[in-house]
Amino acid sequence: MSALTVNDRPIDLDKDGYLLDLQDWSAEVATALAAREGLELSAEHWEILELLRAFHDEFQLSPANRPLIKYVALKLGPDKGNSLHLNRLFNGAPAKLAAKLAGLPKPTNCL
Repeated sequence: MSALTVNDRPIDLDKDGYLLDLQDWSAEVATALAAREGLELSAEHWEILELLRAFHDEFQLSPANRPLIKYVALKLGPDKGNSLHLNRLFNGAPAKLAAKLAGLPKPTNCL
């Protein structure tokens, strides 16, 4: 287990860097998690993170790549709901990395 410090507050993470307590998530936490991954979050990233959080609220799970792509295409259109766009934004691992940055659990069928 590791921790991330955001605004002088420790945030507990599991061995893979996902939040242990989903209630700890905030925009500041997402930004700090992204920095650990070498990413600076743009408006395009935030659009996907907010969509992922809505998906989790609706279905109580983090989607794997295919359902993520389909959901993004449904909500934001095919220009954004495709693997090339999501892979570019999330370093080739959109389901895992986007879930991590959105403060959600690791998708169950992702290695």
